[in-house]
Amino acid sequence: MNDKKIMIKAADNIRILAASMVEKAKSGHPGGAMGGADFINVLFSEYLVYDPENPEWEGRDRFFLDPGHMSPMLYAALALQGFFTLDELKQFRQWDSPTPGHPERNILRGIENTSGPLGQGHTFAAGAALAEKILENRLGHEVMKHKIYAYISDGGVEEEISQGTGRIAGHLGLSNLIMFYDSNDIQLSTECKDVISEDTAAKYKAWGWNVLSCNGNDADDIRRALDEALKEQHRPTIIIGKTIMGKGALRADGTSYEACINTHGAPLGGDAYINTIKNLGGDPENPFVIFDDVADLYARRREELKKIVAVRKEEKAAWAKANPEKAALLKEWFSGKAPKIDWSQCVQKEGAATRAASATCLGVLAEQVPNMVCASADLSNSDKTDGFLKKTKSIVPGDFEGAFFQAGVAELTMACMCIGMYLHGGIIPACGTFFVFSDYMKPAARMAALMEVPIKFIWTHDAFRVGEDGPTHEPVEQEAQIRLLEKLKNHHGKDSLRVFRPADADETTVCWAMAMENMETPTALVLSRQNIDKLPAGNDYEQARKGAYVVAGSDADYDVILLASGSEVSTLVAGAQLLRADGVKCRIVSVPSEGLFRQQPRDYQDSVLPKGKKIFGLTAGLPVTLEGLVGENGAVWGMPSFGFSAPYKVLDEKLGFTGENVYRQVKELLK
Repeated sequence: MNDKKIMIKAADNIRILAASMVEKAKSGHPGGAMGGADFINVLFSEYLVYDPENPEWEGRDRFFLDPGHMSPMLYAALALQGFFTLDELKQFRQWDSPTPGHPERNILRGIENTSGPLGQGHTFAAGAALAEKILENRLGHEVMKHKIYAYISDGGVEEEISQGTGRIAGHLGLSNLIMFYDSNDIQLSTECKDVISEDTAAKYKAWGWNVLSCNGNDADDIRRALDEALKEQHRPTIIIGKTIMGKGALRADGTSYEACINTHGAPLGGDAYINTIKNLGGDPENPFVIFDDVADLYARRREELKKIVAVRKEEKAAWAKANPEKAALLKEWFSGKAPKIDWSQCVQKEGAATRAASATCLGVLAEQVPNMVCASADLSNSDKTDGFLKKTKSIVPGDFEGAFFQAGVAELTMACMCIGMYLHGGIIPACGTFFVFSDYMKPAARMAALMEVPIKFIWTHDAFRVGEDGPTHEPVEQEAQIRLLEKLKNHHGKDSLRVFRPADADETTVCWAMAMENMETPTALVLSRQNIDKLPAGNDYEQARKGAYVVAGSDADYDVILLASGSEVSTLVAGAQLLRADGVKCRIVSVPSEGLFRQQPRDYQDSVLPKGKKIFGLTAGLPVTLEGLVGENGAVWGMPSFGFSAPYKVLDEKLGFTGENVYRQVKELLK
């Protein structure tokens, strides 16, 4: 235990650096960072176990920051650990800087998660805690005995996702999860009392959490709470730390600026900044300094960590010698490489719905990928993720042997927890629900794309053919929305999200194979509720790997190109038969992934969709979904409304998704 005087000085050092970063950038959030400095200092200088020489060590404790606007606190604390230089802190919020306004995942720099949208960060942490429990079951406590720490703010507690996270973590008994709640009672535009009056402690107790409280600005009390949390064996822990927004801040006139809403989202400015830095023991003319005795504190911790890690690695070596097969699995699962899968074991039923074809694929994956976890938001028997469940069992409180995560009705929470499983390492996550409910998951899909997390989204009931359920359950604009992420590039120049909408059961197998091979970005599989006719005989399904390919009419002698994805391809086949009888020759193109097609060489793209040819597109979504492929010379038949409640075959007829309407529209186009 370190002397209280040096702990105060180290926390003040973090405050000085955090306030100065914001001041130099002329934007940011100093108040929360200053209030949370005591906890982050105690955690990083005394409790968090990591390998200073190998930040990617799988046995490390993880720290997940939820309020990304408190990045100055994190960067400052990581600078004390040696992960950032003072010059890099000076570049806070600047172009091409490693210190952006909200932290972006970089394990080598000590940052476990990208954070910003409140509520998601601590949900990633809960997912990581679940991953650690699952891996402990598979591999043993000797190599999976670390803790998952999370840091949440008032805003994160208020976000709706916190309810799902609190419920699930408490229900499953994620005792390896320790969350600090920075309760300073101030938000960006109001005090918390203006918007919330609930008993947060009682709420978390009701969810089954171990609830502790402490003075969040007192190192001794923080230490006491952490020690109690580490003893907990059955429940996740929340430490409610009462902190002071802008602790140590002074106004221009020298009076206290603490607990003031104005310190939350703007630089302190002018004399207030100068007085604050002086009050904290710094030099306003040269604030970017790590005090010598603070540097010594963290240097001592680095030496302690080397000894702790050495003991852990000795334990791991003994475990590996006694368990060579498990040791091989540990290495393989944390390699980040795609698993090897024998897809010949996947035998599809002709004419099946693609959700059923996906279930067949999932059954194979459950048998062949032991570190895969599949989840569903209370729809496993309908989104057909039960194909996976039938080959394993559900994860339940106190038993993490299974590989199926029943999340309940909580799509966003489910998705973020699955992302957290991957962020922990060692787990390949997938999660399913109806496509229309992907609306609840868009924030998670976007964060997965930002972090390049190869989660597999399984979205079924892909069109108005949900039928009798009516327009509330019929996805229309969802495909256009989600395919926008295909058009965005991530930091490595790759598509941010890969979207597949397969045309029949066998194409589904190829799409699942590509999804499992893709360990660089998220993948979405958009699947049908209704049965779909098999594509024309002789089709080379492996060509689906190019994103779009010719499934009929490959010769040069044709009049028009018919283009679609998913179940609409079989409707085009029916229309082509009618057109052929009328002397019109058609080429039919299936486009499971426009993003992947756009990555192909230009000569291949032109061979599939030659310039100058008339193209007719058919989509059960918005016409804009295909307009980029069809071009100005063509036409798209899509959905003009939210849909209607009726049997899907009636809707096909009423909305024009029949071979007869394809015939009429193409004849009109060719005039």
